[in-house]
Amino acid sequence: MDQAQGAIDAARAAGAEQYATTEFTAATSSLQSAHTAVATGDYRLALNHALSSHQRAQNAARETADSKAAMRAGVERTLAELDIFISETEARVATAQRARVAQRLLAEPVTALATIRSDVQEARAAVDAGEYVTAEKGLEGMRARIDAVLAAIADATTPQTARRRR
Repeated sequence: MDQAQGAIDAARAAGAEQYATTEFTAATSSLQSAHTAVATGDYRLALNHALSSHQRAQNAARETADSKAAMRAGVERTLAELDIFISETEARVATAQRARVAQRLLAEPVTALATIRSDVQEARAAVDAGEYVTAEKGLEGMRARIDAVLAAIADATTPQTARRRR
């Protein structure tokens, strides 16, 4: 049972509670069943539960490593795509400013773009800290926010139709 507890502790340290919840929960449940079996005097059943717990904890640790790697790759891919979209948006803002579009029309998109940049930096910091779930949640809806900024810039740069004088 000590080996099973050690494997559970190792899986917990690897982040299995967050990344391999099902397998980790099964491991802790099996260990609890082993303790219960010892309390009732059924040592054979306790051994079976302890072995099961140990195996499940090791599986949880492996699953955690796989999940983290996959999640990291996905988040880094998303960050790379967002960097491209942010650069494109910044270029459009610069073009609008060179075309002397009124600052009042660009104020909201520029502010929104600064917020997006800040949120992307926070997600990048979360990735650096190994908090891939936090980073992934922080990036949700980011593409739609960038699209909204692009639409606002397009609206600001679209010439207004002249009103007819009467």
